[in-house]
Amino acid sequence: MSLTGTPFLYTLIALSVLAVALPLLLWSRLRGPRVLRAVARVVMLLFAQGTAVALVFVLVNNANGLYDTWEDLLGTGTHVNQAADLGPDGTGGIALDRLPKVRQTFTQAEGPGMHAAGGVRVTQLKGRISGVNAEVYVWLPPQYDEPAYAHRAFPVVELLPGYPGSAKSWYGTLRVHQQLAPLMRSGKVAPFILVAPRTTLLPGVDTGCANVPGTVNADSWLSIDVPKMVKDNFRVQSAPKGWAVAGYSAGAHCATKLAVAHPDRYRAAVSLSGYSDPIVERNSLAAQSPALRRANNPYLLLRKAAVAPPVALYLSGQPQDGYEAAVALRQEAKAPTTVHVVYIPSTAGGHTMALWRPQVVPAFRWLTTQLGQQRVTGAGAGKAAAPHAPSNAGSRRAALASGNASREAAARKP
Repeated sequence: MSLTGTPFLYTLIALSVLAVALPLLLWSRLRGPRVLRAVARVVMLLFAQGTAVALVFVLVNNANGLYDTWEDLLGTGTHVNQAADLGPDGTGGIALDRLPKVRQTFTQAEGPGMHAAGGVRVTQLKGRISGVNAEVYVWLPPQYDEPAYAHRAFPVVELLPGYPGSAKSWYGTLRVHQQLAPLMRSGKVAPFILVAPRTTLLPGVDTGCANVPGTVNADSWLSIDVPKMVKDNFRVQSAPKGWAVAGYSAGAHCATKLAVAHPDRYRAAVSLSGYSDPIVERNSLAAQSPALRRANNPYLLLRKAAVAPPVALYLSGQPQDGYEAAVALRQEAKAPTTVHVVYIPSTAGGHTMALWRPQVVPAFRWLTTQLGQQRVTGAGAGKAAAPHAPSNAGSRRAALASGNASREAAARKP
């Protein structure tokens, strides 16, 4: 029975009801020696507490997309078949343009939000370069199957969750496709193909989207294998022009790092409550040595770059939760690198999905302009604009979180 499936949730609800009903019905009716009656009552109490805790955990897990499978929860699953030393470019010397196309089999994905807005499909991908074997979720925009767009190539955004986190959380909890589909139809947001690959590849650790020879090649999985699969199976624009990566929390760190490290693969990145130094996530493999920390710190990558990468970064954060790191990146960036910082006040909420959900639309409007996708379709084409950065403490919570609140308090920054 799936950890995030509806049958398991309903089973827990039924057991919780039963756990409450049993003491009410049997507490005073128990017969037998006093010790046995005491043991039976203790068992009923433990059963009630256990089912209550389990139900709350499942509800929280489903709401935040923390663990996708029992293996993720128990720390028993691995998705790494091999982790060869692939060199500084992460290709292992393989000529990527000479690799044959591989057609994938896609099925309807299951879980919260997976059937909404046209449905999300899933495939099991065996990474030719990285040695990773894991699932990838893909959502196609409304225009993709329309006859008028039969020969059009579409831009792509890779979506990365936090740690712990499920790739499905972007579709389930953040409802990215449900929020964007009507805006894509009206031309206010470009018709992006949304791709969410698994990022939890090893039990009990965050890969930090890093290549660690002998352990995992997460960078090559995300920046080479997954994009190649998408190019082989869908009509997509060429990289880097039509490609971006977005993430929240640990996924935000990865998004920024991948874009800065691979300007030949991505043109833009969106970071929601991210950070630069991998050591912020104590379970990150990228923080296990000084060399790995330096190689996977986007701030240091920008500072040491011989030539500034032609990438655009959208970085949002709150005080002590991403804002300071974003400002540091903006100060370090040199043309043609551009950094757009969105200040989110502490009053907007904490490090949760509720904070990031309202930021989806402003971020994708920004991506529409940065990837040169202004002219989409319909009367609304070309009107998307970058969101305002500062927020006002007197505005509604959703406006605060999105960065679209009034600008009266722009000067009130830490």
